Amino acid sequence: MASWYLGKIRYQKEDEAGSLKTINEVYLVDAVSYTESEARLYQQIVTGASDFSVTSITRMRLADLFSYEDGEKWFKAKVIYFSVDEKSGKEKKVVNYMLVNADGIDQALQRITESLRTMLIPYETTDMNLTPILDVFPYTAEEEVEEIPANMRPLSEVMAEREAAQ
Repeated sequence: MASWYLGKIRYQKEDEAGSLKTINEVYLVDAVSYTESEARLYQQIVTGASDFSVTSITRMRLADLFSYEDGEKWFKAKVIYFSVDEKSGKEKKVVNYMLVNADGIDQALQRITESLRTMLIPYETTDMNLTPILDVFPYTAEEEVEEIPANMRPLSEVMAEREAAQ
């Protein structure tokens, strides 16, 4: 399950008039911890400014994230599921937050509805808000290839030589 962190960065950029302007940007990062999310922000962000700083990192509780090829803006939807408690027989509400990218609020609502159409339990989308998120960085498993130092060899080669010598 993904753990999402909202990272805010700040840097200064020169505008057309030649004066420095402070820019604040917000990104969403899938990471294991606050430390990893900060490291991934420094890795991913290319602002054109050589010196930017991460001003805050907060955990964002998301049940799901729906990403589409098109759609510049990120919307946060509040979706309420209705379920029946088996012991008491009472109906209870479960609140979940979901993120979707779209060009407008109508398209965002349409995409949430489309993504949840296979749900078997009743739900209701109660809120849809535009977020300041500029980009989302999901976790990608990168295979790290470690280079073997020049003075060392793989164990398989050493073992093969020993067997050949015997």
